[in-house]
Amino acid sequence: MNCEATKCQCGCDQETDQQKYEKIAEIIAKYKNQAGSLIQVLHAAQNIYGYLPLELQRFIAAGMDKPLAEVSGVITFYSFFSTQPKGKHTIRVCMGTACYVRGGKKLVDRLEDILKVQVGETTEDRKYTLDIARCIGACGLAPAMMIDDVVYKQVNPDKLETILAKY
Repeated sequence: MNCEATKCQCGCDQETDQQKYEKIAEIIAKYKNQAGSLIQVLHAAQNIYGYLPLELQRFIAAGMDKPLAEVSGVITFYSFFSTQPKGKHTIRVCMGTACYVRGGKKLVDRLEDILKVQVGETTEDRKYTLDIARCIGACGLAPAMMIDDVVYKQVNPDKLETILAKY
């Protein structure tokens, strides 16, 4: 693989942390003085960096002139922010009432067994992150789960390995 400063011939992104922080600094500068812009900055930072570790939270807090507690509070309140690296694919098992009653918990248990991770964790190979969702809007065909943006309905634990094999 012949890599230049930021891109490889393979198409993979080899951007350094410094380059990512520089991009985030540009976004902070753009939104710093706009009221209510912290969530926008956090979304952009997570898109660039992949997740929001403590050192990046400190960087954002300092750049936005906000207390670290405020930045961390927003990150931990909203489930779409992550303080841990995410996998290439995110699996979200619906645990809304209909899905839970129809076997959502069994899906979670089986996925934890197959992937060797707990909810909120990422597999060692960083291929999958396992999460739960409160509702994904497929109540009539419960239990349901999503992998990335694809919804799987009427899932049973026996179907999981076949579904995962597609990824």
